[in-house]
Parts: sequence; structure tokens; C-alpha cells
Amino acid sequence: MAFAAYFFIGLAMINCFMFIYTRITPHDEFRLIKDNNSAAAVTLSGAIIGYVIPLASAAVNSVSIVDYLIWGAIALVVQLIIYGGMLMYMPKLSEKIINRNLAAGIFMGAASIAGGILNAACMTW
Repeated sequence: MAFAAYFFIGLAMINCFMFIYTRITPHDEFRLIKDNNSAAAVTLSGAIIGYVIPLASAAVNSVSIVDYLIWGAIALVVQLIIYGGMLMYMPKLSEKIINRNLAAGIFMGAASIAGGILNAACMTW
């Protein structure tokens, strides 16, 4: 029973993350991915992985569903902060992704994953 609760709540949090993340970015990731834009696919994939890594850590270490939800929210905020930091470094990131700049997509995806790993490691209870 606990497996199902954590798993389906996790899926809901991932969907919530993707909804919020794709509304924060000025470009339409899903449309770009449907149009075979690899830069958008790498960027969004990295953000999802960067979110799921700390979410998985939270699932393993949470003492309750509420605890899991709190850490999931923190992981979401961290990913948004990473995106904001990358915009400071690369202000035309969205334009680069729209224009299929794979290097920018890889760099953003890697930053998201790195941030997720660090976030997971820093989560303390």
C-alpha cells in the first residue's frame, strides 16, 4: 500500500512539476519536441531527471506523505532556481532552444541534473 501511495503521489508531483516548469519557460517545450527539436528535448529531459532524483531520495527517506510532499515542493523550487540561474548566465536561452542550439540544451539539461543530484544529497531530515 505504501508503494502505491508514494508512487502515484510521485507521478502526480512529476506532472505538477512539468506543468509549472513548462509555464515558467517562455518557449513551448512540448510543441518544440513534437517538431523534433533536440535542444528542447534535452533541456526538458534534464529538468525532469533533475527533479526526479531528489524526489526519489525524498521517497526513500520521508517519514510521511506530508514530508514527501514538502521535499517534492522544495525540489521543484530548486529546479526553478537553477533555471533562473541559467537565464542569468545565458539570457537568450529560450531563443537558443527554439533555434535548435543543442549545446545550449545540453548545458541546461546538465545543469538541471547536477542541481538535482546536489539537491538530493543535501536533503536532511
